[in-house]
Amino acid sequence: MDDGLRSRSIAACSDPGPGLPPPVMELELPAHGELLTHEPLLQLIAELMDTPFAFHHLHSDRHGPGIPGKPWHHDCESNDLDDPKLLMVHALHYLGGLDGTIGSLTIMPGSHREPWSKSALAHLGTVELPGEVVIDSLPPGSTVLVNSALVHARRPAPSPPGTAPRYFVDACYCQTGARWRPVKPYWRHMLATARALGLDGGRWPELFAERHFTEYARSA
Repeated sequence: MDDGLRSRSIAACSDPGPGLPPPVMELELPAHGELLTHEPLLQLIAELMDTPFAFHHLHSDRHGPGIPGKPWHHDCESNDLDDPKLLMVHALHYLGGLDGTIGSLTIMPGSHREPWSKSALAHLGTVELPGEVVIDSLPPGSTVLVNSALVHARRPAPSPPGTAPRYFVDACYCQTGARWRPVKPYWRHMLATARALGLDGGRWPELFAERHFTEYARSA
């Protein structure tokens, strides 16, 4: 963060040009790579998927005191079969936990069954919705695993003086059986780097395979 790598990573996606990667991708950093392929996590995802699965993307961020909320949305990408039954999941890693001081994770149970676009409810901001569940108390090192089509929001919260920043990592995985839309213009380089680093440990042969993805295209 302090070296500007996060902002340069965002720039590489928002203005990709020829698809050049940022100077350093998160998965090249040892701790990120280890978290991405943490064996208990992958075993749990394998149980949920009940089929082989592939890594889709990973990013990290630092949420400082007073950070604004993030409106209601979901993060599921499309696949070339338009098959809503194929599963995509996000692992939301809260390295310092959640304590209600920098914003809470708010989810809408059952919303993954609705055919909504990613931003269908964004106009509502982060307002309270009937049936929502607020997650604002988690111990350090917690991970929340969600269906990527689940509508959720980051609801802002007051940050008392002295509140420390919150470090957040999320990684996305998708069920094989169709080709998924990538969200990084340099996705081939990303997967090739993961293979070169041996992040799959030789145990997950489909995890970084390119055949599970379409060509990159900007979101409409």
